[in-house]
Amino acid sequence: MTNLKLLLGTARLPFLVLTPACIVLGWACASATTAPFPWVDALLVLFGALLAHVSVNAFNEYLDFRSGLDLATERTPFSGGSGTLPAHPELAPAARALAVATLGMCMAVGAYFVWLRGSALLPLGLAGVVLVVAYTRWVTRSAWLCLVAPGLGFGPLMVLGTDVALTGHYHLSTWAASLTPFFLVNNLLLLNQFPDVEADRQAGRRHLLVQHGTGLASRLFVAMTIAAYAIPVLAVGWGWLPWGALLGLGGLILAVPAARDVLRHHNDVPALLPAMGRNVGANLLTPVLMATGMTLQRLL
Repeated sequence: MTNLKLLLGTARLPFLVLTPACIVLGWACASATTAPFPWVDALLVLFGALLAHVSVNAFNEYLDFRSGLDLATERTPFSGGSGTLPAHPELAPAARALAVATLGMCMAVGAYFVWLRGSALLPLGLAGVVLVVAYTRWVTRSAWLCLVAPGLGFGPLMVLGTDVALTGHYHLSTWAASLTPFFLVNNLLLLNQFPDVEADRQAGRRHLLVQHGTGLASRLFVAMTIAAYAIPVLAVGWGWLPWGALLGLGGLILAVPAARDVLRHHNDVPALLPAMGRNVGANLLTPVLMATGMTLQRLL
């Protein structure tokens, strides 16, 4: 039981809350075209998404331990890994097994929905599997691919994938809605890389901060923050999203001070910690508010 509890540390359980925050946005989009709402299938989608998130986390923990990166990072509440494998190296094979097993279970869930709804989901599912497997080993070697990969996973793949899994169809409104978590989650991983730049460089990672420095990264952080909140405004104006999606703008209460502090303190990691916390909050709050607003508009 003790080993199981320690092993779950490699899943980074506190970080898994991001998954339901994005899935509920997909639920809100799907519910606009699906009645009655298929709650059993919706919960199965959430389960599959959580499996994918656990898998990528466990792969990352295992590979960062094998490369020595986890031994060189200075951990913060938001970055640097869980510390489980450096403290318990004997659990490394179990962490790898957890990553493989949860990926296999996720693929089984995806196969069920392909059987149920047709092949429309297949491209998203295959892209998700590639992203889970390739992220730590290969994606982190490319500055620009590493920048957008997290947002692709939690934005278009997860939000749009939820809609397609529940309806069997692609909808323009869901494409538009998925762009807000796309930009926000890109920012989440980008900011969480700030404390680890030197350790990542030594381990062979070539993400944006390693290649281009904190100045450019801080400006891109602000640009993606603006894009994340401009998207629902533009999409509502163009008639792609219902006006209830504008409730997501409430996330600006956290996103604006985070962006301000990233610009001011991009070379001072301790001073960035409050911004990292606000950034996490914006990532969780914004899609949930969007989903809430869209649902309330439909019910009223």
